[in-house]
Amino acid sequence: MVHATAAIVSQGDEIVLGQTLDTNSRALAGRLMDLGIVPVEHVSLPDDEAAIAACFARLSSSVDLILCTGGLGPTADDLTRAALARAMGRPLVEDARSLERIRAWFAGRGREMPEINRVQAMLPEGAAAIDNDHGTAPGIAARLGRADVFCLPGPPAELRPMVERFVAPVLRPPAGRTVRTGVVHTIGLGESDLASRLKNSPRGDLMERTRMPLVGTTASGGVVSARVRYEGPEPAERAGAIVAGLVAHVRDLAGAYAFASEGAPHESLPAAVIEALRRRGETLVVAESCTAGLLGSMIGDVPGASVVFLGGVITYHNRLKVELAGVEAGVLEGSGGARPPGAVSGACAEAMASGARARCGAGWALSVTGIAGPGGAVEGKPVGTVYIGIAGPTGVIAGGVSSRRFAMGGDRRAVREWSARSALGMLWLALVGEPAARMLRQVDEVG
Repeated sequence: MVHATAAIVSQGDEIVLGQTLDTNSRALAGRLMDLGIVPVEHVSLPDDEAAIAACFARLSSSVDLILCTGGLGPTADDLTRAALARAMGRPLVEDARSLERIRAWFAGRGREMPEINRVQAMLPEGAAAIDNDHGTAPGIAARLGRADVFCLPGPPAELRPMVERFVAPVLRPPAGRTVRTGVVHTIGLGESDLASRLKNSPRGDLMERTRMPLVGTTASGGVVSARVRYEGPEPAERAGAIVAGLVAHVRDLAGAYAFASEGAPHESLPAAVIEALRRRGETLVVAESCTAGLLGSMIGDVPGASVVFLGGVITYHNRLKVELAGVEAGVLEGSGGARPPGAVSGACAEAMASGARARCGAGWALSVTGIAGPGGAVEGKPVGTVYIGIAGPTGVIAGGVSSRRFAMGGDRRAVREWSARSALGMLWLALVGEPAARMLRQVDEVG
């Protein structure tokens, strides 16, 4: 049996309703691609035995491999076991070895196995149990139609070791077919802009669907990525070289907006910025209003950030903009009847950045101030209006400080996340020598 195609099934009301993010499907798809097995379908199903059984039956006639996650717990809404048995036309039977392992798992923690967990030792007649060394739910391996079926528990800490130890070693990708992938991440470019660059490449239309490798684009939270996939007869080393060469070309097309490619040690935008600062021996601080610490959190999520990240200030209230960031009161309140720029302005963003940089003794500073919504809009400044300031060496930033106005879309969360990433994008462009490069959602001042 050759596993040329696969389907990934994620089971659970919480996934269908969006209450839980399905990270398992992404991890499984990536692992299959590494092995040369192409996932052709992803399915999310509710806790409905009939629907799950019908899905198993349908997929078993169209793919060679089915990987199912979730629904193997001990409660009434864990229905994968029963659904698979229904699809196979077999009864559920108790697996004595699995039952003993579950009892031992509880005994090892000084507890007696609750009777409710006994159901986890049940599996369809003719199926085999897959050991779970990190939890109480054994997996299930079975044959259904033309497909090999592997049902695995949902918690990633249980699923991933089981895949590596028991599933991956028995998979049989097609001989003579290699699959290799690559990706280039960009910030500040729109998806249509990046697509235009790819279509008008000196090598021809890279997005033409008859080409190999295939190239496509995806967008998420301000980051637009070009994804490269080779699938063909070339040996793994040659296929990898083909993908690497095309990734390098795509990165050249994206120019300064490209901040990372797959396999790079610093693949995320915050990590790429931190590494660039580290190489320059420079430091960074932040001053945040509407993002309320989100920018600093993104930076602090990167291991080793403390090498360059000194910290920052959250100046949500105007008083703290004055006291902590050094913004002059006249910027916020005006004097002599003159209308001030206000807290949501380029003047305020620049004062926050330059003040934070000077007071914290950093090489660079980023600031964010804006209207995240849903309220707070004023004439000329609708919800989503955000100003981002950057202060740095005068040899890079003319005058040592500058700002940009952005029109962010979406709800409050989206505005804040886009603002934080755009701030990092501004710093990235400055660090690679393009501080004036125009960015996605950047708008010009009116009047």
